Amino acid sequence: MVVRIFGWSIGVTIVSMIVAFLYGGWQALFLVTILGVLEVSLSFDNAVINATVLRRMSEFWQRIFLTIGIIIAVFGMRLLFPLIIVWAASGLGPVAAIDLALNPPADGAATFPDGSPSYETLLTDAHPQIAAFGGMFLLMLFLGFIFEHREITWLSWLERPLARIGRLNQLAVVVASIILVLTAEFLAEDDKISTVMVAGVLGMVTYIAVNGLGELFHVENDSEDAAGGPTALAKATGKAGFFLFLYLEVLDASFSFDGVIGAFAITADPIIIALGLGFIGAMFVRSITVFLVRKGTLSDYVYLEHGAHWAIGALALILMVSIGVHINEIITGLVGVFFIGAAFIGSVMRNRKVEAQDSATPTHV
Repeated sequence: MVVRIFGWSIGVTIVSMIVAFLYGGWQALFLVTILGVLEVSLSFDNAVINATVLRRMSEFWQRIFLTIGIIIAVFGMRLLFPLIIVWAASGLGPVAAIDLALNPPADGAATFPDGSPSYETLLTDAHPQIAAFGGMFLLMLFLGFIFEHREITWLSWLERPLARIGRLNQLAVVVASIILVLTAEFLAEDDKISTVMVAGVLGMVTYIAVNGLGELFHVENDSEDAAGGPTALAKATGKAGFFLFLYLEVLDASFSFDGVIGAFAITADPIIIALGLGFIGAMFVRSITVFLVRKGTLSDYVYLEHGAHWAIGALALILMVSIGVHINEIITGLVGVFFIGAAFIGSVMRNRKVEAQDSATPTHV
């Protein structure tokens, strides 16, 4: 199973590394490897969340996510998205934007000799609105999770009170709106306040719309299979599957923002970024997602979903703070690893406790 699931990712990685070497020698190969590792470390929580959604989808929509979805993730978010941002910010045509990306100033300067900004500078300048949109989308996802009542809780001392408070209608929108206003007021530069507000509201609206459409066509699940997931008959098909697919793509886009921006701390070359973040990183994130679904990992380690959502909450706040304060990408990656690791350890301890209780319970013949 492992070879079948990760085979494509391994093959694409080998090809990508060969292309990187032919493109720019050992330096390009090294940069592509670093970016691939960066993307996987930043997006492991993304894989866990993807798996929670993917296991609700029919086999058809799972295949769509793993084929069309990966094309969108690789070419759309890791290659075209930065070019579109630069195109919109600079007023250049698409061809000129590509030329600007492929021909940076000498010695890594922020501007060309004539004073015009580089591709990296234009994309970095667009960071506040990108972070506001992605941060608000992820924050709404996190708040929607912690304000919902659940039978199983991880940080019970905190999650249970938050779930009780969450009975207040639209509390997630209220909290997210307050955080957005405070961010725009105290962290955004004066000329970016309105831009941050608009982008943040769009992020919230996008989450509400996509999540709402998914709930509208949600398939009721009253039974589960042996792995703890929905039965084949209960899995989302048709419109429900489509909106779950759409939800996953927007979610992946929100997760990829920090990776794309962070990549420019390593290189501004869009080809290397696409190879590292897209062909290597995004492919492995997809494979990890499928592995979690096929192995029933989320059912075996029940706190992983909780840990992933807390990591999302931390990432959302980091994105909002980064509007005014630079935060090293290593910190972002370590936060996600910390929450996922802690949730995994907590799940193992819970499983051992349950097994001990079961073994201590006498059986009646």
